Amino acid sequence: MRPTLLLAHGFPLDSTLWAGTRAALQDMADVVTPDLRGFGADHREVPNVLSMELLAQDLAHLLDERGVHRVVVGGSSMGGYVALAFAERWPDRVQALVLCNTRSTADTLEGRQARLATAAGAVSRGTSVIARGMAPKLLAPGTRRDRPDLVTEVLAMMERQRPEAVAAASLGMAARPDRTAVLSRLKVPVLIITGESDELMPLPTSAVMKMAATNGRLVVLPGAGHLSHLEQPEAFHRAMRDFLVGLSP
Repeated sequence: MRPTLLLAHGFPLDSTLWAGTRAALQDMADVVTPDLRGFGADHREVPNVLSMELLAQDLAHLLDERGVHRVVVGGSSMGGYVALAFAERWPDRVQALVLCNTRSTADTLEGRQARLATAAGAVSRGTSVIARGMAPKLLAPGTRRDRPDLVTEVLAMMERQRPEAVAAASLGMAARPDRTAVLSRLKVPVLIITGESDELMPLPTSAVMKMAATNGRLVVLPGAGHLSHLEQPEAFHRAMRDFLVGLSP
């Protein structure tokens, strides 16, 4: 039986982030890549604080609408926070977990302060300012040098997001708890993928998740930064295919 692979996008991005992955894996899984609440083509109102728990609940409702109970759930960056929140609330619905360029720990005090500043800046100055500040940190130096088209694409994706959604999600990320213990309780396979040159989620954050996971596998992609599935798509998709093949029905 084909698994359902549900992937949540990162911040402040949308589901087009996963277009290549959806195409690459559609022969072996039903790949679902929704726009999270308030992002991309999703026009729902957002609360002042868009919690990871609410976003996980949205994913559960989406699965219910499709008649899907058990799922391989995953996400990139903020999407990983959402996937962990989903796994904590509905562990019986998780066939496997995929965590890309993310972390299980809560933000440090400095990190939370940066989130608050991002939220305030999104409202007062708009998403273009936020996007220009974030873009250099999302891609590895080699990617920025060799793939200006990807730099332009990612920047445009960030700039088109709604300021209120960016602010609310930033506050939601700042408030999220440490979910490392979720990985210890889960008995299902966990795939952790990161980029060797990820400035936002350095390798030790992935190592923490690997050590905590009962059944975890860590893949580090050379030459990739924070958006590893866009920067090294062939290696990323190969790791994903190997992981999906090894899952029991």
